[in-house]
Amino acid sequence: MKIAPFKVEEWMNAYETGARYNIAETCVDSVSLDELFEITGEDKEAFWNNISKKRLTYGYIVGNPEFKEGICQLYKTMTPGEIIPTHGAAGASHHVFYSLVEPGDRVISIMPTYQQLYSIPESFGADLHLIHLDEKNGYLPDMDELRRLAIPGTKLICINNPNNPTGALMSREMLEEIVEIARSCGAYILCDEVYRHLTQEEEWSESIVDLYEKGISISSMSKVFSLAGIRLGWIASHDKEFLTSVLSHRDYDLISCGLFDEEVASIALKHADKLLARNKAIVRGNLEILDDFIRNEPHLHYVKPKAGTTALVYYDFDIPSYEFCKKMYDQVGTFVTPGACFEEEHSMRIGYASDTEELRQGLAGMKKFMESL
Repeated sequence: MKIAPFKVEEWMNAYETGARYNIAETCVDSVSLDELFEITGEDKEAFWNNISKKRLTYGYIVGNPEFKEGICQLYKTMTPGEIIPTHGAAGASHHVFYSLVEPGDRVISIMPTYQQLYSIPESFGADLHLIHLDEKNGYLPDMDELRRLAIPGTKLICINNPNNPTGALMSREMLEEIVEIARSCGAYILCDEVYRHLTQEEEWSESIVDLYEKGISISSMSKVFSLAGIRLGWIASHDKEFLTSVLSHRDYDLISCGLFDEEVASIALKHADKLLARNKAIVRGNLEILDDFIRNEPHLHYVKPKAGTTALVYYDFDIPSYEFCKKMYDQVGTFVTPGACFEEEHSMRIGYASDTEELRQGLAGMKKFMESL
């Protein structure tokens, strides 16, 4: 099976570990286990005593019950039996396509977004149709275009809310309109919700599964909960036929997630409110720093994100984005992601949820680099 090179991941793999100022990272500033126990107030010694006595079996094949209960608290209508744990959100989205999409199936997706949402179904032989998100429309999908593309028999509509890389956020009203369109043609809706809850305003983040019987939500412990190292994600849906298909396919390439990982995630989700309070404070404070920087840089412009951890920032230099980002990396140590990884040339994706001082220093390096141009 041929598949397009995963541009953003190849870029991160090549340069992330050597970055002086990593403001390409998309997770909210990651926590250690010591920090996790400090934030949650859980008894660390009791946890280690308990986990040390456990036999390292496969654990719960369909997921630790406490972990799944914790996930349900992030939604309004989900039950544990409607949650399927995966190896990260990357594993979740792959399982959705692997379980649902066959050659010739009509799939509608968006661009820019995380490349999995269009390259994987395309590699499976789907009849892929893309909606290009427009800066002038705040990077929100055009409903008229979606109606035109969503003909009877459409298998799947893929969206990303909040959006990566732009930080655009669809309202409940827009999601309900997408549901209406999907229902009219019998399509599933897959919504990548890995940045859900990281809003700039204090508001409830709607999930597609709470609005649509054929909605599919994917998310993880990585971005919102700062625990990418435990490699845990999930699929949530009310659709029994779809869930049965996922579990059948999952037996072939996953079996179960890590016993230790799910124990750690259970603690984090038991105190989700505390982690969310920490991480919302980080993204809100850091975005103000980024916004102030861009407003004072005549060569830069963007649409200010409404949620998530990333911003798509355009520059007016006549330099392709790969060259711009590599030269900046080499000269000043500031690491960002080329916009070309998202098919958006003359731009860069900045991850603003890092350690605040690292963000400040990375932006200072960017300023110095641009002055040299």
